[in-house]
Amino acid sequence: MFASLIAAVMAATTPPPAAATLPPPVRRQELLFEAARLGRTDLIAPLVTSGVDVNARDPRGFTPLSLAAYNDHLDTVNALIAAKADACLPDRDQGNTAQMGVAFKGYDPIAARLLKAGCDVNARNKAGQTALMMAALFGRTTQIDMLVAAGADRAVLDAAGNSAASVAAGQGNDKVVKQLGR
Repeated sequence: MFASLIAAVMAATTPPPAAATLPPPVRRQELLFEAARLGRTDLIAPLVTSGVDVNARDPRGFTPLSLAAYNDHLDTVNALIAAKADACLPDRDQGNTAQMGVAFKGYDPIAARLLKAGCDVNARNKAGQTALMMAALFGRTTQIDMLVAAGADRAVLDAAGNSAASVAAGQGNDKVVKQLGR
C-alpha cells in the first residue's frame, strides 16, 4: 500500500510524459487521506496542487486534518492548515472535532496548534460534549488548562446533563475535579 501511495503521488507530481495521466480525482483524494493518516507531510502540497479537497470526508466521515491530528502528526496538521484545511469541521457521524479527538488521544502539541486555528472552544458533538469534557474524561490536565485559558466554559452540560467536572468525578479523578473547580 505504501509503495503504491508513493508511486501514485510521484506520478501526480512529476511532469508526465506525453501519454501519461494523473490518477483519477477519486484516487488522488484517497491518497490525501492516506498521507494525512500516515503523517506524510511531504505529500500534502503536491496532492493539494493536483486539485484534491482538503476538507473532504473519507468513507468513515473524517477529514484529512482530523486523521492527521488523531494520529499525532503535528507537521501534517500544520501543512493541512496552511493548505486551507478547516480545523473546525467535525466528523460526519459523531460530530467530534479534531480538538475533541486530540483531547481523547492526549496529543498536547496538536491541541495547542488547533486552539490557534480559532475554532469555537465550546463546540459540541452530537451528544453535546465539548473538548473540555473529553479532556476531563481522560485526565488530560495540560489540555484542560489550555482549553480553559482559551475560554472553554466549565459549566456547559452535555445531553445527559454532565459537566466536565462531573465527567471527571464519574471517573474518580479528583485531581481533575479540583482543577476544574478553580
